[in-house]
Amino acid sequence: MQRFAGKTIIVHEGLSIGWVSELLKEAGGGGHFRIDVRKIQGRRLTPVEWVVRQWIAPQNLPLPLLVKIESGQLYLRHLTRHNHPVHPSEIYWMLGEFPARAHAILRASGQGFLAERGLSVSDNDINYDV
Repeated sequence: MQRFAGKTIIVHEGLSIGWVSELLKEAGGGGHFRIDVRKIQGRRLTPVEWVVRQWIAPQNLPLPLLVKIESGQLYLRHLTRHNHPVHPSEIYWMLGEFPARAHAILRASGQGFLAERGLSVSDNDINYDV
């Protein structure tokens, strides 16, 4: 957790080239770790891949999913609206709305995490006035 504190991960099942291109145009867009959950099966996992497979994926939130790592907790918010990925420019705004507007928060506890639900999965609007 300490190694990744302050970082973000985009958990996905494949991203279109166009979406990634738009992400890379955004300030800091290249700084997000991207983990494809399809590729973390059947091999030795890195610690962050293990957390994704054991704790983040089982939250059953739509993918792609934004994960912000803070000291002792993970804030999760999906990156979809109307069953389609949001534009990458919205990630900046979503990060600013954490911790109040997360779909789930995973708090470190012992050898794992305690999950706390937040926003309804259907709620993914952004308050641009913040």
